[in-house]
Amino acid sequence: MVKDMTQGRPGRLILDFAVPLLFGNLFQQFYSLVDTAIVGKFLGVSQLAAVGATGSVNFLIIGFCMGICNGFAIPISQRFGAKDESGLRRYVANSAWLSAGFAAVLTVFTVVLCRQILLWMRTPEDIIDYSYQYIVIIFAGIPVTILYNLTSAIIRSMGDSRTPVYFLVMSALLNIVLDLFCIIVLHMGVAGAAIATVISQAVSGICCLLFMLRRYEILRMRGDEARPQLRLMRRLAVMGVPMGLQYSVTAIGSVILQSAVNTLGSTAVAAVTAAGKISMFFCCPFDALGATMATYAGQNVGARQAKRIREGLKTGSVYGIVYAVAAFLVLWAAGRYIALLFVSPGETEILDRIEQMLLINGAAYIFLVFVNNVRFLIQGVGFSSLAIFSGVSEMIARALAGFLLVPAMGFVGACVASPLAWVMADLFLFPAYFYVMRRAERYFSGKTTSL
Repeated sequence: MVKDMTQGRPGRLILDFAVPLLFGNLFQQFYSLVDTAIVGKFLGVSQLAAVGATGSVNFLIIGFCMGICNGFAIPISQRFGAKDESGLRRYVANSAWLSAGFAAVLTVFTVVLCRQILLWMRTPEDIIDYSYQYIVIIFAGIPVTILYNLTSAIIRSMGDSRTPVYFLVMSALLNIVLDLFCIIVLHMGVAGAAIATVISQAVSGICCLLFMLRRYEILRMRGDEARPQLRLMRRLAVMGVPMGLQYSVTAIGSVILQSAVNTLGSTAVAAVTAAGKISMFFCCPFDALGATMATYAGQNVGARQAKRIREGLKTGSVYGIVYAVAAFLVLWAAGRYIALLFVSPGETEILDRIEQMLLINGAAYIFLVFVNNVRFLIQGVGFSSLAIFSGVSEMIARALAGFLLVPAMGFVGACVASPLAWVMADLFLFPAYFYVMRRAERYFSGKTTSL
């Protein structure tokens, strides 16, 4: 069911919208975590390291796909907030046309260059074949990745954060079953884990699409609303491409950092892989709040309500800070025990490194609160291009860690990379937020004709 976020108490609206997103993110990370745990337990440290060695380039490409889809949803949420149903449907149709083009180009490009990319990243020789087997299948599944992310983003843009979660839960459970079947029964190794992920995401994407088309009257096309329109595609590209590049630019820094970590050996790669999976699980509430800010800001821009946007950011930030403190305390008390999901108790060196990385990252979660909330709010207002610069800040920080800190400090240098990136992003985002809100208020008051 659709939800209008331009009326009512911001705190309640944000919580109601964010909680289903949180469960969706948790399940998404849950099956990613289970995927990694199954690989580590049944295939060993080398294949766990092989999957981990692809993490940054995976985020580089898949993150771009997620970003463009979320960006395409911004004009849709703005049209929903403005009560322009015909315009909403036209944007939905043109986002589908544009997404199909991106899916075709990205799939061909990444599959063809996959092995060369791993060589550029200095992937260790003892795991590069496993890394290739895994990531080439993930890249071949880019069309279904875009399908799920686009359909779920469209549904969320209209205030419905629950429906995509239902299908994601189903997909997560399917992924676990397929993981076990492909790896244990069919003995397909890391390729089986990748195939399970692609099939599961395809199921959730198709379910979202069918449900969306059948249940939401507001999305049923009339007349020529489904035809491609260059003007609307340009607008969608202006919103989507910067958001995609924001993910990719950020990931470039991660690729550089991953390349540096690869030089430390497969033990360090395995530790970073496991710590990264655990940290991503704990970061789900930050992602849910960020996605909520984008929809909330988008709808209220359409309704021209600047005050509600400011109130929403304050409320969302309070929620995020409270959680950040709680998350750090849990990692401090139980981080080492959680790491046992991925490695056996005898792997003490890996366990020590995982615990170290979790504590250093967890201590900086408060900075991550604002990275997500402010960045996504700015995007929801319509300034997606500014997000690129926050991504550049993160890229520079991680690149510095890869080029300077890891060679000088070893594994500790890799541990401080993310906190450094979050701080640098915040230093850009806060001034950007005040600039964006001044522009928005001038536009709402009629002092300027465009944002």
